[in-house]
Amino acid sequence: MDLLLVLTYAALCIAIFKIFNIPLNKWTVPTAVLGGIILIGTLILLMNYNHPHTNLGSQFYVTTPIVPGVRGKVLEVPVEPNQPLKKGDILFKIDPTPYEAEVQLQQAALAEAKQYVLGLEATYKSAQSVTAKAVAERDRTRQQYNRYEKGYKRGAFTKAEVDNRRQFYLSAEAALSAARAEENRAKLAYESEVMGENTTVAKVRAQLVQAEFNLKETVAHAPTDGYVTQVILRPGMMAVPLPLKPVMTFVHEEEQIYIGAFRQNSLLRLEPGFKADFIFRALPGKTFKGEVIEVMPAIGESQIQASGVLYGTELLTRQGRPLVKFKITDDLSSYKLPQGTNVEIAVYSDSFEHVSVMRKVLIRMKSWQNYLFLDH
Repeated sequence: MDLLLVLTYAALCIAIFKIFNIPLNKWTVPTAVLGGIILIGTLILLMNYNHPHTNLGSQFYVTTPIVPGVRGKVLEVPVEPNQPLKKGDILFKIDPTPYEAEVQLQQAALAEAKQYVLGLEATYKSAQSVTAKAVAERDRTRQQYNRYEKGYKRGAFTKAEVDNRRQFYLSAEAALSAARAEENRAKLAYESEVMGENTTVAKVRAQLVQAEFNLKETVAHAPTDGYVTQVILRPGMMAVPLPLKPVMTFVHEEEQIYIGAFRQNSLLRLEPGFKADFIFRALPGKTFKGEVIEVMPAIGESQIQASGVLYGTELLTRQGRPLVKFKITDDLSSYKLPQGTNVEIAVYSDSFEHVSVMRKVLIRMKSWQNYLFLDH
């Protein structure tokens, strides 16, 4: 851009010298040169600081690696690459046979667990009956023992008969303790619950939920609106749920965001809401309007992380650029640009606004330069 200004000034000087027939001598030529250095230098300094420009810009987009939730052989890949998809559209299908069998197995286990709980209920009620019977027997033997003990004091029974009745009573008391223990055990087994459900049934139901989830995972769906690109997955391939081995990449349909990297000198002239111009190498001769969304609050080159290695002075030599987020307000839909296209950006601050005309002219001249390129 500096060269463009110099050439423009040189062309103006030549035109003035020609139109007004100014002679070329030791006074006029140095004056024009010195005046150009001062004028162009001042304008460039004002323009570069107050209306910054960068050629380090690009459009960024988010992708999601699609990793299968379960292991299996791919049966079908109905998705077409680079075609719009809606959230929930099918991406691919995995053979569901082993997972269907697992669901049926857990359904049978759940029915069996429910029957088992009914058996626990019957056992508990039976134990309650045994306890009630033991209580009655204990009460009966205690009454006989008390009667014999009173009769012994009146001389109606012998000491041996009283001892015999006492042993009957103690035996009935022990039987009652055993019956109560068995009833408690049956009660604990029957009333053991998790969130209001028997633990055995809850465990099998959880296994059934896991089996049903795995069965659903045999069909992969689009996470949002978007598309997949470069689809290599084919029926017959083995899909494995490994995080580092995705089977396809999903591109989300989101608002297009552009990022530019500016010199740190320009930070005070980069604020949300400032207007901006964009030029694409793919669209020579065209300029598009936009605005600053935000300045990223951190510079990546200066980040550090906890580790066992001490940082040295080389860390301080990294001269990172702040990243600025933009959006283009003009309509680009008719140009069919691929996502990730590079862009050059010029920002117009609210300081020295009259100098911004130079930047606007230069960015448009730079756009026409995109017609000129040589392949190596």
